[in-house]
Order: sequence, then structure tokens, then C-alpha cells
Amino acid sequence: MCGIIGILGDHQAAPIMVDALKRLEYRGYDSAGIATVSEGVLDRRRAVGKLVNLADLLVTDPLPGFAGIGHTRWATHGVPSVPNAHPHRAGRVAVVHNGIIENFRTLREEAGGPWESETDTEAVVRLCEKFLDQGMSPRDAAFATIDRLEGAYALCFLFEGEGDLLVCARSGPPLAVGTGDGEMFVGSDAIALAGLTDRITYLEDGDRAVVTRAGMQIFDAQNRQINRDMRRVVIETRGMEKAGHKHFMAKEIHEQPQTVADVLAVFLDGDRVVPPTAYDFAATDRIQMVACGTGFIACMVAKYWFEALARLPVEVDIASEYRYREGPIGPDTSALFLSQSGETADTLAALRYAKGQARAILSIVNVPESSIARESDVTWPITAGVEVGVASTKAFVNQLVILLALAIHAGVQRGQIDAAREAELVAGLRRLPGLLSLALAIEDDCIALTHRLAEATDILFLGRGPMYPLAHEGALKLKEISYIHAEAYASGELKHGPIALVDRSLPVVVFAPTDALFDKTVSNMQEVMAREGQVLLVTDAAGAEQASEGVWDVLVMPTVEPIFAPILYALPAQLLAYHTAVHKGTDVDQPRNLAKSVTVE
Repeated sequence: MCGIIGILGDHQAAPIMVDALKRLEYRGYDSAGIATVSEGVLDRRRAVGKLVNLADLLVTDPLPGFAGIGHTRWATHGVPSVPNAHPHRAGRVAVVHNGIIENFRTLREEAGGPWESETDTEAVVRLCEKFLDQGMSPRDAAFATIDRLEGAYALCFLFEGEGDLLVCARSGPPLAVGTGDGEMFVGSDAIALAGLTDRITYLEDGDRAVVTRAGMQIFDAQNRQINRDMRRVVIETRGMEKAGHKHFMAKEIHEQPQTVADVLAVFLDGDRVVPPTAYDFAATDRIQMVACGTGFIACMVAKYWFEALARLPVEVDIASEYRYREGPIGPDTSALFLSQSGETADTLAALRYAKGQARAILSIVNVPESSIARESDVTWPITAGVEVGVASTKAFVNQLVILLALAIHAGVQRGQIDAAREAELVAGLRRLPGLLSLALAIEDDCIALTHRLAEATDILFLGRGPMYPLAHEGALKLKEISYIHAEAYASGELKHGPIALVDRSLPVVVFAPTDALFDKTVSNMQEVMAREGQVLLVTDAAGAEQASEGVWDVLVMPTVEPIFAPILYALPAQLLAYHTAVHKGTDVDQPRNLAKSVTVE
């Protein structure tokens, strides 16, 4: 979602802030802007669209100053436009904001107009200006404003006449303060501060901070001064480069053999699964898995693995539904939360609902310093490195690898897997990087198929068993970046409705490794072809030999034991979506209306 940067520095702030905002492009945005204080004068520049538009504006209309705030906006209240872009300003104060102010209508009435935007954030800045008019200091006016807010917010205030002051606050979306040498920084995540400092202090919910070049003072919601730990956080910035690929998504797809090898190095020891943080699955009677988007699909796959390998019941919920249905949590239930960013608002809220009820809070995240990681009892690292593309690829595959490793580990702990079988499964895990490298050979075949897929208005994905959630992943990826409507069904459900959609214009992608359900999947596929549906069969060599007659085309994958197939078959799901989107000319890395990190409801 929205990205925030704040600087109290020794150099011109505008170019530094633009560079920082570039590192936040992966979060998704539709407009951008900066404000600075120069010789006491507050001024700002804003532009709609890509950051290059703001950069061009700053060439023709520069913005001097050593103190400033910047923002990339993902629209919630109001369309993408210059009046709706951040920073918002009223008189002597400017504000950048990530989140949603739920009581903004009440605040509008209290603050008064005239109004220049459609946003909830303008109510914040006008209320703060009203408090300044009443004689409050900038710090007190900001705190009084924060006290009136209801909803989710990360905020940073900048004041005219105050070239050595930022006031910031957090309730929900993340916010971090960076300490430099005579300089201070504020960012919506550590990536924003990469290259500026590695000394990071994360604000907790309810915190507000007064930042000057001399340091910071942090206060809680009751205005009591408190301390938060400063951490050394090293951000790998090489992940922010495309390394010769046309898009970040392409680079991240091709990185998967290496990132899988990296995560296996963390979770495997010889012929055993040894998670980096121990947890006793034998002491739990059920796992409640909660996630959003692609993470939810990874949990759907994991349900098959945990129940088959460990005989451990699993329930899977979408976080935005789970947090409101108030499902019962037994004292022996383990609650597991997946989030690439570790800041997903609905997932974090679901975690807080489960905390104190579940036996333990477990999480799988890609950002060890994130809110979800900090609030969990046990955290396992995704170890995928920075993922810039909005459509998750390497983080999803690493999530699957971790979940399978944990399912194997749980099976051993619960007496369902003996040492010999564990060694076989671990050997299979160790083969995955090489198999993923081999599977990349289908890329040219995927490119050849996409001219047909790009012309479709609807595409159906089918699968059985753990390939059913994989079908959901294929449909989701295609929708996200190509904007083609796609649906996924369990193959056995075909006769219960979706077969009515089948005709000669409908491409149907069938994921069918030669597993115990292969013959049944082929039977469902024959029903599609009998109605002139255009079947793209994704299978292995044995499956192609048995079932390729009459299909539109076949993608032949390396042969793999069925339990590993969802991990391997994620790759054609990604490549088909990617090259279809490239063929259509869409914005692959930053698809319309989507954000990488969803930090508001």
C-alpha cells in the first residue's frame, strides 16, 4: 500500500526522497508527492501516475530543503488525482498518511473547510492546522490531532518554520524511525531507509514519536515517554534491480531454484527436517491456518500435506473473514499465519484475535522485523529475499516448501513418518531446486501459447487433490497481471455448474501430474473436450503419453513424486500468466488497482 519517507538531513531532501520512494514502488501506488521546509518555508510537489512524472516535475520546478516528507499513494478515498495526492497541506502543516481514518466525516465537520480533496487524510491536516490556530505548539497540535483519530494510520507531520522536526504516529500500518549520523529518517518499512541507515526503531501500535536531528522521543497512546529497541537491519538492495530481465516478476520466477535452495539450507539437516525454531506438533490437536491472497492458497495446499503426512487436522481461513466470524479456538489449537510482508492488516488482526486463545501463535513471513513476526511465539523465515513484483512468485513457492517441510516434521513428531520415509522425503526436497531449473525449459512453450490465451475473455483452471488449490493460484496470477477473468474448480465439480461455460472459445488449463487422481482428472478433461473446450494439459511425460490425444496443447513437466507436484507446477502457473500479460502489454510488476503489501482493511 502507500509508502512513506521522512528526512531530517544534511543534504537536499528531494532527490533522496524520490530515490526512497522508488524503493517503495513495489507496494503499489497511483500518485506521488513530496513536501519540504527550506529556510522556514513549507512547499510541496505532487504528480499522478509513475514516479517519473514527479521526478520530471522536480526538474522544471525544483523543491529545495534539507527536511521533508514524501509519499506514494494507493487510492482509498477519492480517485487518483493531484488534489487527492499526498502530502496534504493546510496552512502551516503538511501530512503523509498510510491507512484509513474511519471518523473522517466527523473530523471534517470539526475542522471546517474549504476542502480541496476527496480524501480522509485532508481532515487530519486541517484539524492539526486548527489546533495550531488555537496557539498549540506543532508537537502538541499533532498529538491532539492523533488523539482524535479512529481507524488505521501511519502518519508523518511536517511544519512550516520547523526545519528540524517531524512528528509521526502509528496505529496499524507499520512505521519505522531510522537513526543516522546527525540525520534522522522515517519510513513505512526498512526498505524505504535502505542505504540511508541500518539503525531502525519500529514503532508499536499507539506510539507517536517526536523526531529531530538530535534523536527521537517516543510516547505511547497515554502520552507516556517510552523506549523501543533499536535494531541493526541490513536490507539487501540487489533484489531491487531487474538483473537484465524485462520485469521484476520474470527475475523472481527465475530466482526460484536458488531461493528454494536457500530455504532448504535453513530447514534441512542431513536427511532430517530441523526447523530453525523448534515447535512440538505432537502437542497440538489442530492447526488453524490464516492468510490472504496467494498465502491463503499456500495454506490450502498445506492442508493436504499436514492431514496426509501427519494426520493433523487443518482448517484454512481467509484472514478478512476469519477475524469477524469469531470462530472458536481450542486450547490445543495451533494458529499459523502466513504473510509475505508480515504487515497484512487482516492477517495481523486475525493473529491478535487468536492470541491468548490458541496454544501458540506461529507465523511464516519474509520480513523478520515485521509486526506479525514480532507478535508471534514462533516465526519461520520465508528466506526469499526482496520480492518486488506485486504478483507473488518466489515467496509463494518458498511458503510451499516450508509448509511441506513442517508437515514432514510434524509427521515424524506424531509417529506417522519413520526415519526411512523422512529420509526419502528430505531427498525429494533436496531435488526441488534442480527440478525447478529443468522446469524453466517450458518457458518457450508458454510463450507460444500465450497468443491464444491473451485473446480469451475467460479461462478455466482445473485440478484435483493438492492440484486444486494450485488451479486457484493459476487463475489468481492470470487475473492479477493480465486482467483476464479466470476461475478455478476442483475437476470433480465440473459437472456441478462450470461445465455450462464450456465451448470452443474457452481455454481450460488442467494441472494433472500422474498421481493417484490422474485417471479421474483425465475423465473430467474428456468431458471438457467432448464439448469442444480447448484443453491445455500440464502434466509429466507419462501423463502426456497417456492423455494428450485431442487436447489443444501439452506442457510437459519433469517427473516428480506427487507430494512435491504443487511446488513444481507453480512454475507453469506463473509463466503462463506472466507471458500472457507481456503479450497484452499490461503493467506486469505493478498491475492496476493492486498493492504488494495490504496494510489496511
